[in-house]
Amino acid sequence: MRELGCPAQELHCTGSRREGGKHEQAKTTGKRRSETTGRNMETSQTHGSERSKDLSELMKEATKEVHEQAENTPFMRNFQKGQVSLHEFKLVTASLYFIYSALEEEIERNKDNPVFAPVYFPAELHRKAALEEDLEYFYGSNWRGEIPCPEATQKYVERIHYVGKNQPELLVAHAYTRYLGDLSGGQVLKKIAQKALQLPATGEGLAFFTFDGVSNATKFKQLYRSRMNALEMDLATKKRVLEEAKKAFLLNIQVFEALQELVSKGQENGHTVQLKAELRTRNINKSHEQGPAPGQESKKTNRRPTDMMPITRLVRWILALSFLATTVALGLFAM
Repeated sequence: MRELGCPAQELHCTGSRREGGKHEQAKTTGKRRSETTGRNMETSQTHGSERSKDLSELMKEATKEVHEQAENTPFMRNFQKGQVSLHEFKLVTASLYFIYSALEEEIERNKDNPVFAPVYFPAELHRKAALEEDLEYFYGSNWRGEIPCPEATQKYVERIHYVGKNQPELLVAHAYTRYLGDLSGGQVLKKIAQKALQLPATGEGLAFFTFDGVSNATKFKQLYRSRMNALEMDLATKKRVLEEAKKAFLLNIQVFEALQELVSKGQENGHTVQLKAELRTRNINKSHEQGPAPGQESKKTNRRPTDMMPITRLVRWILALSFLATTVALGLFAM
């Protein structure tokens, strides 16, 4: 009986194990289905969230990390501390000229295209003419033949032209990245540059930072974002625009890194002092043309002799001896 009982017990156990296995398999399958459903729901919620959010809000979130990277490049950190030479400032102004020339050429090409037309603000935003004014101030009338275009800047320029000609729906990413950044942080950089480089208070050399067509930067940025949010685009296009905005920041970073490399290699050696002298000469010539500013003549007249003629040790000895001799002579005469 025991012998018969054992197989029966084994059969019962096997049956139980099979039923248990089926139950576990069903639980595993259900769990997998639940996880898949959960992932699908999360994806759906993410897509729904992206659809509901404005493009400007998505752009800000997507570019937050690269924006911080751009602000923390050695070139920008030094600039924010006021540690910028005239040569460095001229280099960055030249690079910006090439970048904005390309951007505004492509903006003009697409100004009537529905994918860009709502954010077309040439009178308020375009910077090319202002940069030409600054470059003429720094380099003189032959500035076009003197300004350099580093490889990183050329790469940025080529990307803008490619987008404008082949993927104009992405052009808003480059416009947003540049113009709204200039309206915000650019105003701080203007004050830093003016102080660090001792540029005229009248604004020469800083036209790039001056937006005459924008009376209130905060309100204008709100208007620009609302127009950008009104651009019609599906979710796939939105994602491409966000990726292009990140790429624009990375291209900016590469430009800053290239400029920093030019400076650190010592290619500015011998230029900084010369360029500052040129700037002073240009300012002096301009002041001669315009006449002295009020109060300047009195300053000149009130200068002490020590400001106009340095007195050496030898001269001081001669004067002292002369004074002593005169004193002795007068004493003898009085006697």
